[in-house]
Amino acid sequence: MDNAEVLVAIGILFLAGLLLDKIGRIVHVPRVTLLILLGTLLGPPVLDLLPHSFNESNEFYAPTALTMVAFLLGGTLSPETLKAHGREIVIISLTLVAVSIVIVATGLWLIGLPVGIAVLLGGLSAATDPAATHDVITQTGARGRFAGNLLGIVAIDDAWGLLAFSVALTVTGILLDQNAVMALVHGGREVGGAVLLGLAIGLPAAFLTGRIKPGEPTLIEAVGLVFLCSGLALYFGFSFLLTGMVCGATIVNLARHHERPFYEIERIEWPFMLLFFVMAGASLKTANLAEIAYICAAYCVLRALARLLGGWLGGRLAGLPPTESRLTGLGLMPQAGVAIGMALVAGERFPEIGEDLLAVAVASTIAFEIIGPFLTQIALRRADAK
Repeated sequence: MDNAEVLVAIGILFLAGLLLDKIGRIVHVPRVTLLILLGTLLGPPVLDLLPHSFNESNEFYAPTALTMVAFLLGGTLSPETLKAHGREIVIISLTLVAVSIVIVATGLWLIGLPVGIAVLLGGLSAATDPAATHDVITQTGARGRFAGNLLGIVAIDDAWGLLAFSVALTVTGILLDQNAVMALVHGGREVGGAVLLGLAIGLPAAFLTGRIKPGEPTLIEAVGLVFLCSGLALYFGFSFLLTGMVCGATIVNLARHHERPFYEIERIEWPFMLLFFVMAGASLKTANLAEIAYICAAYCVLRALARLLGGWLGGRLAGLPPTESRLTGLGLMPQAGVAIGMALVAGERFPEIGEDLLAVAVASTIAFEIIGPFLTQIALRRADAK
């Protein structure tokens, strides 16, 4: 009976996701935001209509969805992609990630948050939403260097942010664990093991996949790689995000016979992400959110400030004109749903702070997904009018 309820719920959510996607295009609200709100409405925070056994299924599809995201992000780190995006985009994206982490973590620590939580929230702040940014640029029909720079930055900065977040997890483990040596060993094992596992899967996959259907891995090959990365990383206690990213980067750099090595993953990623975002909204503790409203507000203000400063500084370091430098951060305000994934991963690692992190991640993602696209639109118009 429980399985039947879960299957019915998944079917309804898939169909509801299609409807919300259509509504989002009409009212110009990102579908990620609508899915999170749907989960909040149907889940325990409001109506509590989802089957209780549905929550247990999240342990399967959340790591799978996030590994897919990480796998695709790793695929952006090819020499050809970085060369095509240019020196200025790499400089701006790295500067944005570094400035976001430093400003958000430092600011939250100064207002009284424990340094471990501040560091993790700093890591979350680096994530930008490629989908929302791309949708706005497509909708406005913007062309030219500024729009191209925004697309290039969002294509790779989540990869940098994911690497930085993996380091933040290690640092937080040291800060929260009184046995710093053991925490350092654990963190090194988690990160180093993920890199080795990603290579161990990615190296043979780079040469073996894409042979049955010339130039592209089949759907079975692509899904098999994701499940291997996710399952083995969970089994050994490694970071499945970093494992998927390293595996993806390895394949895209070594598989010369591949034309589109991640095409099949892109085709099936969304159903897993849909369930992931709905469950993120259902996991929101509204009472907890009320208690930490000041943290959410401080995080949003600090992240907005970091985006503006990081975009300006990165633009100046890359040699952009002053106007474009000032507008770069404004155009990169949307926060990716991967930030919620980061919060869930951190919550599993540090259960004592997991609920607070998830509440801040969900609330801030909703805020930036609503406000961010409008700010991106303003930045594009001002850049075109200069």
